[in-house]
Amino acid sequence: MEKIENPFLVSGYESPEYFCDRKQETADLMETLSNGRNVMLTSPRRMGKTGLIKHTFHLLKQQNRDITTIYIDLFPTENLADFTQVFASAVLGELDSNPMKILKKAADIFKALRPVITYDELTGKPKITLDISKGNESHTLEQVFQYLKQSGKNCYIAFDEFQQIAKYPEQNVEALLRSHIQDLHNTHLIFSGSQAHMLQEMFLSPKRPFYQSTAGKTIETINQDAYYEFASQFFKNQERELSVVIFNDLYQLFEGHTWYIQMILNRLYSKRSRAIESDLVHECISDIINENEYYYQQLLRAYPKGQAKLLKAIAKEKKVKEITSGVFISKYSLTATSSVKTALSRLLDDEVVYRSADGYMIYDRFFGEWLATTF
Repeated sequence: MEKIENPFLVSGYESPEYFCDRKQETADLMETLSNGRNVMLTSPRRMGKTGLIKHTFHLLKQQNRDITTIYIDLFPTENLADFTQVFASAVLGELDSNPMKILKKAADIFKALRPVITYDELTGKPKITLDISKGNESHTLEQVFQYLKQSGKNCYIAFDEFQQIAKYPEQNVEALLRSHIQDLHNTHLIFSGSQAHMLQEMFLSPKRPFYQSTAGKTIETINQDAYYEFASQFFKNQERELSVVIFNDLYQLFEGHTWYIQMILNRLYSKRSRAIESDLVHECISDIINENEYYYQQLLRAYPKGQAKLLKAIAKEKKVKEITSGVFISKYSLTATSSVKTALSRLLDDEVVYRSADGYMIYDRFFGEWLATTF
């Protein structure tokens, strides 16, 4: 594999060389999956769960080349037909690498669906698109699961943002999937997502079909010392020094939130001729905010006055423990408690605001900084 230009990845997964720490989390996932237990994996968005999943799959594949690993992002899906389409495309594209075999098997199994084969522009892998007619989603889904079982292959599948299925308009989607999944003896599953409360309700409530069907795991921040050792080595390779003081300030500024730290490290690394001082860190942050200012303006305009005002107030405070307290409402001239609760509910649903253990905060740290300094 060729060395990549910038080792601080802000999207995707390359190899263990560019993956920081998470040794215990990786070992836990590998042990759980290898012993036939499915996993519910949660973390705030951009904390690194997708990277952890792909890193785990990479190591499992190193241990056994005969297994198949499949990652499926459900965030764009809006209904059962969408789910079935992305699921079928992923399964058919991974279980067979020979395009003709894929098309033949797809044609045999999905006779009435006119399967079409295409190729991924980035990976070159074959993809199957199915013509799923309205009302035929459940039957098609059953055929995909049947194909998966008949393959005889040992599969590891991750459904990322799995909580999306709870938003589908169709009734009993959870029960339908559970009925198929419980018969997949050769398949090991990760159900991951960023909306922990929804996933926990799905898997921990006795009233739901997936009750007690998984082991639960949550991703926290990367250990600060381990992160520094990882980051500083790449700068040493540039013959530059990332001091522990500068890194710790950066880590604390974003409270260990992986993607935001990676984004700044990526920018710092690209400025090869500059000494890494505090002013350079803040310059990188300002650059990112300036580049995204138009998007931030449009995002803010999408909300009514009351919700926009609440966003600005949260941003000013950084974190708000008691968001309906009289002190907070009075300080920022917000309206009645009931109105704040209504506005907060919308912002939480949209994942613009996040509830951490320490209080409510703006989910996108750069957006929060823009709000706090602009208004």
